[in-house]
Amino acid sequence: MSKELKTGIVVVIILCLGYWGFNFLKGQNLLETTSRVFYVEYDNIQGLNKASIVTINGLQVGRVSEITFNTDPAKRGKLVVKISLDNDFEFSKNSIAKIYSTSIIGGESLAIIPSYDDGEIAVSGDFLVGKVESDIFTSVGETLNPLKTKVERAIIGADSLLIALNDILDLKSRASFKRTILNLETTVHTINSSLSSFNTLIDSSKVDIDVTLQNTKKITANFAKVSDTLVNSNFGEMIKTFQTTLDNVNVLLSTLENGEGTVGKLMNDDTMYNNLTNASKELEELLREMKLHPKRFVHFSLFGKKETPYKKEDSKNNVSTRKK
Repeated sequence: MSKELKTGIVVVIILCLGYWGFNFLKGQNLLETTSRVFYVEYDNIQGLNKASIVTINGLQVGRVSEITFNTDPAKRGKLVVKISLDNDFEFSKNSIAKIYSTSIIGGESLAIIPSYDDGEIAVSGDFLVGKVESDIFTSVGETLNPLKTKVERAIIGADSLLIALNDILDLKSRASFKRTILNLETTVHTINSSLSSFNTLIDSSKVDIDVTLQNTKKITANFAKVSDTLVNSNFGEMIKTFQTTLDNVNVLLSTLENGEGTVGKLMNDDTMYNNLTNASKELEELLREMKLHPKRFVHFSLFGKKETPYKKEDSKNNVSTRKK
């Protein structure tokens, strides 16, 4: 074999290796045959480019082979991403092809989230459902945008409040407000003086307060002793005895109320009361008669005079029957 032939063979091999390496750097491995191709449509690919890896459940199964604009006039501006899969893993047409960020500094990849429902199995050339996952900066921006709007509204409200307050506080109102502040300062000073006087009073009365506290302690101690005495005393027996006494009193009162016994009969028998009333009346008449006609009861006379006989009418009229 001549040197020229050997040189030609080496050059051809070098060219082939260069072409393979160039395509490999672009994400195309010429040594592997692409079994399936799928398409996904996006409004925004968030920086996804050719040769970006495609994964299923974290496993790399292919790469992005092409990104073009949609040629349909009705979908003008939309992007069509062509992905090449080297894996024969089957999934439904309802599976989602999601673009996600692999790091904070950049770099987008595409992950197929397979669907295992009863839908039709996706075949090469089908379109999958596209979805874009927000990166950290987009998420922060989406979170802060409502807060920014609220802060702007709060600032506008505060500015309006200050303007209205400035309109209300004219020169006269400001002077009145200053006087109010001065009066408030005077009030605080007066309160401080009162507190100082109160502290002085407390200091001067400290001895009396100490004596009062000591007396209170003594009273408390005495009360504790009394409490101990009551606890140690047979208080239950005293209560039981007192209860027995009350029961006996209740029985006695019940007996008196029922007219039993001598006292009960005296309290409930009307005859005894009538007899006592009549006896009282007769005794009263007797005393009156003794006052009016004492000689009827004590007779002593040297001349033998006779007393006029008793007449009930004269007794009632308090008329004396003595002869003159």
